[in-house]
This record gives sequence, C-alpha cells and structure tokens, in this order.
Amino acid sequence: MNNHEKVESDIEKLKLLIPYWVNHNNEHIQDNEKWLRKVESLGLNNAAFELKEAIELLKEANRHIESVDNALETKKLQTISEKSTSFELKQIGVIRTPYIDNPPYQPVEDDRGDFRIAVNPEYTEGLNELAMFHYIYVIYYMHRVKRGLSVMVAPPRAGRSVGVFASRSPVRPNCIGLSIVRVKEIVNNEIFTSGIDVFDRTPLLDIKPYIKELDSKPDANDGWIERTNSRQ
Repeated sequence: MNNHEKVESDIEKLKLLIPYWVNHNNEHIQDNEKWLRKVESLGLNNAAFELKEAIELLKEANRHIESVDNALETKKLQTISEKSTSFELKQIGVIRTPYIDNPPYQPVEDDRGDFRIAVNPEYTEGLNELAMFHYIYVIYYMHRVKRGLSVMVAPPRAGRSVGVFASRSPVRPNCIGLSIVRVKEIVNNEIFTSGIDVFDRTPLLDIKPYIKELDSKPDANDGWIERTNSRQ
C-alpha cells in the first residue's frame, strides 16, 4: 500500500469511528441527564450545576466530533486548490487597533482606543473624496489565522455546524476579512475610524466606500441566525 492509499484508508476508518464516538457520548449524556434530574430533586444545587456543565461539555464535544467528518473534505479542497490558479495580493497599508489579542467578533462602533488605517504613502492620493462617505468597507488579510480549513464550522451563535460560506468564521479557503467601519477623519494617508474587529498591524488589502443606494438592502435577513436565540 502506497502513502496515498494509506491516507485514504485511514480517512475511511475515521469516518466509521465518528458515529461510534457520537453515539457513545450520547449514551453518557442520556445517563447524566437522568441523574441530573435526581440530583435536582434532592436539592443538591452545586452538584446539579457541575453535572449540567459536564453534560454541556459532552454535547459540545459531539458537535466538534460531527464536524470532523466535514473537515475531512479539506483534503478534497486542497487537491482542487493545487489545480486552481494562484493569485498574488499586494499589501497597501496596515490597520492599527488596540487589540494585541482577542479582538471582538464584529466591529464595536463606540469601542475606545486608537483605530486607524495607515495607507502606504504612494496610495495617499487614492483617498481623495473618501472622507465624504460615512462608512467604508475595509478588506484585509487575516494574518494570524493558524487553524486548518474546514468546509463546515460551528459558530458560537449557531450551536451547530454550518457551511463555512454561511458563516463569518475567519478560517476560510482564503484568509480575507471584510469589515464596515465609520470614517471619522482622514489626515494625509491615515483614516481614523470607529472600532474595527482585527488585530493590531493587520495587513490592509483594499478600501471601498459603503454606498447607501447600492449597499443597503431593505429585505436583508439574518439567515440561520433567525432560528437561534443568539440575537440576545
């Protein structure tokens, strides 16, 4: 058996193991939930809390295990990618934020701190008239994404797996991010903005104006988020 055949064989074995692991955890969950009800009826609040936390962890583990099967599709994506055309993108500036670690999941408009986009000097003229717009699209390279690609992801909001293209997950085929921020002021080659959800010194790829007539869609909806309680 050559190396390629061995990889394919291991993947098939893993696909067979995944349902077994999930079912095994489900048996533990059912047993734990039965005992949780008993513990609650005894008034053992602390014990009930810990047992409930354990149950949630098992459920969370199952969600990740179920995502493994979809993550195995990464190999197919990599094969396709090797046959695809490659492109080179040029960094045109840098984004400065207070976030050394743990930026928010979405832009926080009234967040405190220094938020600015420093465009490389040779592109300064390209900012002409941009200050007349209230908002801009900021397109950037998510340089600190280290996790491997999966076509299925489990966003915190969803409580289940959804396709990567139906999510805002930073783990994507191309690590390109997009944020909408308010323009406060433009001084020379720097755009001072409202809060933007990226690490400090994130490479800038492009800027586009947010145009009310074109970009505001009155019939837009929240997709799968409408079925969750995450709006709260």
